[in-house]
Amino acid sequence: MNTRSLKVIVLLLAVFVTVTRVEAQKKKGGARSSSSRSGYGSTGGSGYGSGYGTPAGGTSGGTKTTTGSGTTTGGSGYGNTGGAANSGYGNSGSGYGTNNTKGAAAAPAAAVQVNQNLPIKLVKSSGSGIGDSVTPSARVDAAIDRQLVKDRNPLPYEHIREDDAVYRQRVWREIDTREKINLPFRNAANEDNGNQRFISILMYAIQSDDEKNRVTVFSGEDDRFTTPMTKEEVSKTITGGLDTVPVTNLEGEVVSYEARQRMIEPDSIYRFRLKEEWIFDKESSRMFVRILGIAPIMMQYTTTGIPIGDRVLFWAYYPDLRPTLAKYEVFNGKNFAGRMSWEELFESRFFSSYLIKSSLDNPYDLSLKQYIKDPLFRLLEGENIKEKIFNYEQDLWSY
Repeated sequence: MNTRSLKVIVLLLAVFVTVTRVEAQKKKGGARSSSSRSGYGSTGGSGYGSGYGTPAGGTSGGTKTTTGSGTTTGGSGYGNTGGAANSGYGNSGSGYGTNNTKGAAAAPAAAVQVNQNLPIKLVKSSGSGIGDSVTPSARVDAAIDRQLVKDRNPLPYEHIREDDAVYRQRVWREIDTREKINLPFRNAANEDNGNQRFISILMYAIQSDDEKNRVTVFSGEDDRFTTPMTKEEVSKTITGGLDTVPVTNLEGEVVSYEARQRMIEPDSIYRFRLKEEWIFDKESSRMFVRILGIAPIMMQYTTTGIPIGDRVLFWAYYPDLRPTLAKYEVFNGKNFAGRMSWEELFESRFFSSYLIKSSLDNPYDLSLKQYIKDPLFRLLEGENIKEKIFNYEQDLWSY
């Protein structure tokens, strides 16, 4: 009985295995028949078969094909040439680098057209701190009434006769405001007379509404003060010009426009170039120094952030600038009551600088950078020039 039961079980298992194999072969046959319509290597439909450089329809004959699921699709793949449903790199319908405005690299939008019938308001303040107007205090913003700085005028220079100037040298030097001793040049505080950065003080002198105190600056193309610049040209040189911004109401309608200066980081202008002369006066037997001009220097960069060189924004004639500098005080971190004026700072030489050019033994009028490539040796050569000028006065005396 047990032997007969085992035979029956074995027979049933054999039948079950046979039926399972037959069903598996049927399913495999169906998958092979559908592969001619969809999948890798097919001649049409979706997937890789529509492939590299196929026509718009997806098949070699340009017709639409059906996938295994029964849906109708257009061509797809790398480099297809048309069809709204196409997708891929470089397609004319969609994708990377296409000319279709619906694609990922759509053409830039056209500039907003300004309605000439709407008013345009000029906003002087750009928010950057360079030349911005500062609202004065409605009350006395100090414990004492400070009037001396408003009435301060620079002392006139001592006259030097031409026959008495037995020795003269011309020197160009740069002040780097990132040095600790030069940090007052970057004082970001606002007072009633404006922002206290030195570049802002220069801009106030240039943009002053008072013609008596207004300073005319000259183009940075040369340092001989040959080409005067207007206020608009100076602003365009520093910030790049004006941007027109639409002003909308709550419904989103444009009701007016504002012309604003483009934003610029004021601390990006951190170097100033001085042009000066050292003169020995035989009548008083002493060496004088006279600053002739001041120029802010800005580093220029490409759109990718690569520096391409320095740019002289403008040259300000220092004797014209002295009355304005006498009315602005220099930051003093040790004693707020002991502040000197900017005119006193320059005349007393309370700044650090390095030479970039001189007329001493320089018949080709070259800067140090043009014939000394190593920056360390340029600094040493600048110190050597300073020592030669200093020693001229010392060698005149005998001890």
